[in-house]
Amino acid sequence: MKLIDKGSALWYLQYFGIPLSLGIVLYKLFNNLSLRKRRATLQGKVVVITGASSGIGEALCHVFFEQGCKVVMASRRKSELERVKQDLMSKKIGFCIEPIVIELDLGDLDQLDAFVDKVHSVCGHIDILVNNGGISHRGSILHTKLDVYKKIMNVNYLGSVGLTSAALPKMVERKSGHIIFISSVQGLIGLPERSAYAGSKHAMQAYADSLRAEMKQHNINVCVVSPGYVKTAVSINALTGSGQPHGVMDSSTAAGFSADYVAERIVDTIVNKDNELIISQFMGHFAILVRRTIPSLYFYLVARRAAKT
Repeated sequence: MKLIDKGSALWYLQYFGIPLSLGIVLYKLFNNLSLRKRRATLQGKVVVITGASSGIGEALCHVFFEQGCKVVMASRRKSELERVKQDLMSKKIGFCIEPIVIELDLGDLDQLDAFVDKVHSVCGHIDILVNNGGISHRGSILHTKLDVYKKIMNVNYLGSVGLTSAALPKMVERKSGHIIFISSVQGLIGLPERSAYAGSKHAMQAYADSLRAEMKQHNINVCVVSPGYVKTAVSINALTGSGQPHGVMDSSTAAGFSADYVAERIVDTIVNKDNELIISQFMGHFAILVRRTIPSLYFYLVARRAAKT
């Protein structure tokens, strides 16, 4: 019975008498070297990051800056952006380009075109656009005001769509560009008490899939990143049903991945030109699998969770 395909990695290990454990070490070493080489291509790239004043956005600024990129940091909190900039400039690295700070409120859709025009006037073009800025939600559907849905949809979905639409023409003209959407596992599954957030992230996922198909012919890459729990201030800054800040660090968020780890994974995904990345704890992957394969079981489980809250 044929167990190993000829020409596969395992076949070569067996053919040359290399132990499996050593083969895995060699594979990881080769993969790391290859990844380093691909990361080197980032040097000098213009990278725009929204939500850059904290969390995943701030961590991404550090990784791209260390790769020699021209990082354009955008957020509502300009003072925090200046703090991040100082942190970056204090790093002792060989080659670096001074980061650019531009204040931006994603919820103000009328200023998005002007923001992109300003980036173009300063940097000439945009190589990589990371749509990371967003706001979460904590509250039942019965007790969430419509204004909360509007605000979260404006920031999370329409803000990213508007920014992307403004950046696209120049990317298409240059036949080069990379657009990243930082979504969430909740963009793949809906959870109780998160309706506004999950709805906005589902919209982002669908938009990105449509965009990817249309931009393929223009040599523009589109990637959706769906993190699970990440230890950031996302739950503290989340809006309740009344529109007030939640103000509490959820236990699941506190136990999440570090933003630095997630940022490293995202940058690797970008240089690999992957279409998507799901970076989650076991339960997130399990929930996505069950929702896709046994939806009735998923509906039962989330209904039980909703009943408890």
